[in-house]
Amino acid sequence: MKRLFSTLLLMGVLLLTQAQEATLKIGLMKYKGGGDWYGDPTALPNLMRFCNQNLHTKFASDPGIVGPASPELFNYPMVHLTGHGNLIFSPDECRNLKLYFEAGGFLHIDDNYGLDPYIRREMKKIFPDQEFVELPASHPIFHQQFDFPGGLPKIHEHDGKRAQAFGLFIDGRLVCLYTYESDLSDGWEDPAVHGDPAAIRQKALKMGANIVSYVFSN
Repeated sequence: MKRLFSTLLLMGVLLLTQAQEATLKIGLMKYKGGGDWYGDPTALPNLMRFCNQNLHTKFASDPGIVGPASPELFNYPMVHLTGHGNLIFSPDECRNLKLYFEAGGFLHIDDNYGLDPYIRREMKKIFPDQEFVELPASHPIFHQQFDFPGGLPKIHEHDGKRAQAFGLFIDGRLVCLYTYESDLSDGWEDPAVHGDPAAIRQKALKMGANIVSYVFSN
């Protein structure tokens, strides 16, 4: 009986641990200003599934939606922001985001096309003394589980410019990654959404997995 109780207790602990692990999520930032923060609904679920399969993470099936001023922001080691247009951070939102970064949080911004002037303006409110710095192809974020010797992959053409990855730092730590002219999150979407070839989607998902791997190991 004692052995049976111990076995049942161990099973209960394992099940509880698995349930807790499955609550790990990437946050999706819900911002104000008119931009479509919700624009890629299948992107993060697909990325989290890909990471579970290839990085052995324990992400839940859906992301958590969180606002920039919410106390719940601090529950997410990584938050993703995307869209095509305007966004506005209030002073309270800027203060909370700065605290989030200082506490170890990480924001991935993916320009869905048309986000660039607005996100640069708003991030300047949080980092008034910094400019986005382009990450070289040698940066470790491109050489995690998957190797991208040329740096950020190009997923959608947009204006035909080269894909670029920019960063903001606190004490040498990358706290914000801005992927521009790449459209990674469109590549994470279901195949039917954009009709991207399987090889292109794989590139996008692998780069996304590299971002996740980098965030959780730095």
